[in-house]
Amino acid sequence: MPQLTDVAAEAVADIPDGSTVLIGGFGTAGQPVELIDALIDQGAGDLTIVNNNAGNGDVGLARLIQLGRVAKIVCSFPRQTDSHHFDARYRAGEIELEVVPQGNLAERIRAAGAGIGAFFTPTGYGTLLAEGKETREIDGRMYVLEHPIRGDYALVKALRSDVVGNLVYRKTARNFGPVMAAAATTTVVQVQEVVPTGGIDPETVVTPGIYVDRVVTVPAAAAPDATKEPEA
Repeated sequence: MPQLTDVAAEAVADIPDGSTVLIGGFGTAGQPVELIDALIDQGAGDLTIVNNNAGNGDVGLARLIQLGRVAKIVCSFPRQTDSHHFDARYRAGEIELEVVPQGNLAERIRAAGAGIGAFFTPTGYGTLLAEGKETREIDGRMYVLEHPIRGDYALVKALRSDVVGNLVYRKTARNFGPVMAAAATTTVVQVQEVVPTGGIDPETVVTPGIYVDRVVTVPAAAAPDATKEPEA
């Protein structure tokens, strides 16, 4: 049974300096902003962050980077028009970057949750991203060996949870959430609501509760359609 709370600070209170934290989201879609804000208030630093992007604007992950709390970021798309805090810190030599192609990023995280030791992929072969990595020819095609990305913690946003932690997501906000939830030692999920066991059709469960350690209820915003979302 996961820990259930409506106080985000409680759910991230034990994240120590130097942790590797997987943070869900594709840009702002599915980014667990309230959990990130709680982590900011908590004060942990020297973090390795794994996310598809490197922060947007001035909130959430971007704010964590701006405050100098991120030592390294592993992502597939570090630069966009509103990633100015990452850009400034990277140019100043204040943050380390590991660029991972998006498909490889998803698969490296998934591999961690699935217990896969490593895998070969053609993506990145012959580029700077393959430097120093093992390569192999398989059926006439060259591949690069990639290793799993595991997290000490995962911060994930879902739409709904039941009391045992089974999750459903909202449309594209699902993105990296399911693989990250399975790849971390401790998974913390923010949801709009928690329903009783049986309140979610088992056929629509995306992340089984076995992967979920803590669930934080963050009520929907006051937008007209915020509470009219599909199960998956």
